[in-house]
Order: sequence, then C-alpha cells, then structure tokens
Amino acid sequence: MTAAKTVAFSRDSTNLFFHILTRCNLNCRHCYINTAQHGKNTLPLSTINTWLEAFSDNSRSTNLIFLGGEPTLHPDLPAAVSHACRLGFASITIDTNGYLFNDILAQVEPAQVDYFSFSLDGATRQTNDTIRGRGSFETCLAGIRKAAAKGFATSMIYTVSRANIDELVLMEPLLISLGVRRFFIQVIGLRGRSAGGDSVAGGKEQLQVSKTRWLETIPGVARKIAGHGITVTYPKVYLNPTEKFECAGRVAKNYFVFPNGRVYRCPLCEDYPIHSLVFKNNRLVPAARLNETDFFKLNIAEGCVMNKLIQPDNLHYHKDGTPEYKIACCLLKEEIRL
Repeated sequence: MTAAKTVAFSRDSTNLFFHILTRCNLNCRHCYINTAQHGKNTLPLSTINTWLEAFSDNSRSTNLIFLGGEPTLHPDLPAAVSHACRLGFASITIDTNGYLFNDILAQVEPAQVDYFSFSLDGATRQTNDTIRGRGSFETCLAGIRKAAAKGFATSMIYTVSRANIDELVLMEPLLISLGVRRFFIQVIGLRGRSAGGDSVAGGKEQLQVSKTRWLETIPGVARKIAGHGITVTYPKVYLNPTEKFECAGRVAKNYFVFPNGRVYRCPLCEDYPIHSLVFKNNRLVPAARLNETDFFKLNIAEGCVMNKLIQPDNLHYHKDGTPEYKIACCLLKEEIRL
C-alpha cells in the first residue's frame, strides 16, 4: 500500500459542484446549505442545461457533481445527466442521501454516472439517525445495495464530528460488505449550521474535533480501510509552520454553483455574499468587488484566511504570538490507495 499522499491542486482539471436545488427530505445537524445565501428555488431543466453549457468549453477535463439539497428530488435530474453526457464532462457523480427519489436508478445508466456518492454519518443506526434523521441509516444502506446491484459504482461520504468520530473505526467492515469503492472522510465544516455549533438544550454543542483527536484517529483508520482496496480521501487540515500554504482559489479551478445564481470558488465563503461569479440572464459573469478573490490574495501565517475570519478559535498560538500550525486550504486532500 502507498502511504498517504497529499493530492496537489490541479491546474489541468476542473471540479463543478452544481446544486440544482436546496430542498431536502432530511435535516442533518451539520448541513451547510444556507437558503438565505443559496436560494430556495429548484432550477428548471432549461436553466440547468444552459448553466452546464457555460462550463462546457473545458468539459473533457471537468468533473461534474450534482448536489442539492437532495438532487434526486429533482424530477429532471436524469435529463440533466443526459445533457451533461452529451457535453462530454470527464466524470459525473450524483451525491445522495440514499433515498433515491423519482426512481433515479431506473432513469440513468451506469455508463452515464461514474459514481453515486452516498452520505452516511455513523456506523450504527443510532448514531447516524441522530445526526441525519430517523430511518436514514437503513434507507442509505438499502440504496447503496440497490445501486450496486444495478451495476453503478458507489462511494461514501462520512462527515466526522464529535458526535460520530468514535464510530469511524467501525466503518471498515461495513464498507467492505457494501462494496464501496471510494470513501471520503470530511471534516465538520466551517460553514452552515456547523459553523456556529449545533443548538442543544442549554446552549450550543461544538461539533468540531480537536487537532489532536483528528490526527490520532483519521490517518490510521484511513490506512486500514485502504488496505481493502478502497480509495480513501480526507482533508489535509493542518500544516506545519514550515509547510507552504496554497489557496485552491488561486491555483485550481473549483466552482460551487447554487440555484440563486451565485458561483463561489471557495466553499468556506458560501455563507456570505462574496461570491466571485454570478449567473445573470443565464450568462456567467464576474461578481461585484470586493469578493472572495480578494481574500485569496492575502497571505497570513495562520494559513487559510477564511478560517481565520470565520472561526479563529480553531487556531492556537505560541507565547510569542506565532501560530502553532497553519490551517490548510479546505480543498487540499490526502489520498490513500493500493
């Protein structure tokens, strides 16, 4: 097995994260969707197709991910997938909570969709359903099995927080039994509901895990799972003070598209009206300045500027005022594969 490898930002490929609606049947505790900033509308198929075409000049090196909300709630998702195939996108992924609405598995073919990527946030029903909603554990597992039985490749996303980090080690046998090919471990976000903590009786529950807990748990579990031939990807998160910080907004091509027309380059900016691009009259144009691109140019000893602005309590300092570590760009990943 190869060791964990930092996946450098690619200048030669593009990732297009396309939120075709924000509606969802679940109400996950850590959901990053912010309807005040992302909109409440469901895009009509004609708009989806037009916006896809705005990125089609580079389609053969663009990885397209359909998201929501829950994208399978959109009745025209199969038609959007077909149009994306005609435009020649390098890969097409559908992120889903596993409910697979509108009989989606019968409406698309394995040759059209590279991955159905399922979200699960616990290795047991109790933990997952506490985070994602009653019944979601069994429904997600059933959805994965149905997709695999129809010949679709499947991946899984597990968002680590204090509420479920203890069960990450239990995911190994579950992933093997389900035949999942790729496993994405995410860190609880700095945006959406998780940014301010989850509301509980008596105050706020902080869901983010500490640096020590993250480093003690994630790399080891990732190596064990990867030993079974499953590709495991997780955020770099922490850099040593001597490691160079790079912002994906400056050196990579990532686009996060929302139904209200906003297009961000950095997911940490999504809770604020500082998007760098916007669809106006179905044309993709630069947004008014100041915007996120101005933040990308700032260099600070703490690494990620947006982390410093949004949640400075994630950082710790030496007595002389210098940071103990840098926060890496949230899009910088480690990957382990056989």
